[in-house]
Amino acid sequence: MLSSEKRSLVRFLVIYLTSTLLLFSLAAWIFYSATKHHLLGKQRDTLKYEAERITSTLRQLHQSNVAPLVYPSNTMIQSAIYDLNKKYIFGTFKVPVTLETQLDENKLYKLSKIEPYYLGAAYLLTARTIDYVPIKSLQKNILFFMLIAGIFFSVMGYFLGRLFVAPMRDSIRQMNHFIQDTTHELNTPISTILTNIEMIETFGKHEQNSAELKRIEIASKTLSRIYDDLTYLNLNHQYHRKMVLLDFSDLLTERLTYFTGMIEAKAITVISKIEEKMELEIDKNDAIRLIDNLLSNAIKYNRHQGTLTVLLQHHSFEVQDTGIGIAKKDLGTILQRFKRANKSEGGFGIGLDIVNQVVQSYGFDLQIDSTLHKGTKVRVIWKK
Repeated sequence: MLSSEKRSLVRFLVIYLTSTLLLFSLAAWIFYSATKHHLLGKQRDTLKYEAERITSTLRQLHQSNVAPLVYPSNTMIQSAIYDLNKKYIFGTFKVPVTLETQLDENKLYKLSKIEPYYLGAAYLLTARTIDYVPIKSLQKNILFFMLIAGIFFSVMGYFLGRLFVAPMRDSIRQMNHFIQDTTHELNTPISTILTNIEMIETFGKHEQNSAELKRIEIASKTLSRIYDDLTYLNLNHQYHRKMVLLDFSDLLTERLTYFTGMIEAKAITVISKIEEKMELEIDKNDAIRLIDNLLSNAIKYNRHQGTLTVLLQHHSFEVQDTGIGIAKKDLGTILQRFKRANKSEGGFGIGLDIVNQVVQSYGFDLQIDSTLHKGTKVRVIWKK
């Protein structure tokens, strides 16, 4: 699966699972609240029944002449009676409870009026400790249900997401086939043109047609670079890298010479400060791809008679132009494949994407600073 497909699938799954999770969490919370209220209601009912039993027993004791009077008690439910002024008379609480004190939040209470006042009691307070066993069981069941539902909807979301990105996958596959066929067809004529130009320049007399040949050479090298970039994208950078200790200084000088024709065609002034014998452990093809794309962009988007600054230090490589620049709103997405901040120039929008892929492959840092209509500076840092 390509990175673009993965990004689309991840975005779909995040939206789908987040909305599903919120919906189920709301439903679970409503169900939990209602069920918990029902469970506590059942426990409160036991207090109601106990209050009725105690009131009935008090009435019997009030009418009885038997002594001593035995206060009705229950091992599961505590109770106490109070007079008309809400003063404690008697009860089964270990510590006498007054009606003005703050009651224990882990217990359920029910205050009932006693009329008429049996044995001087006007109020009856019953209490029981909350039984959390069914509530905890409810919590476990809801969590288990949420877990099963989460797994189910994650799997379903994944397959729905695959169906969602299927049209894009087909389009990308068709485009990749097109790139494959195009690059295959371009390779032979480009190689033939460049070879023959070199032969003419070496053995032939071409002074009268040097301008024409120079334009043909520039066009051929442009096609050759596009061919290399398309081949890289088609391989999806799944190729064997041959790591060597490369003289980056010599390679950069060589690639600047390669672009001489394009630079002269736009009358660009080149300012180069290249540290000698700067060595870097990198695959040569990746290094060429990195340099060529940065130089090509700096030339393509530079203004006529502009300036191209190339700096190479022991820790970084920098290319700066005085061209059209990039708007601030586009800087965040300029590294995306096929993204072009300015459509006035040709291109496929793959240059900076390839640069970014090479940079990420080696753990380098990529910095892009740009001001619209003033120019762009791209810096690759490999040592901090």
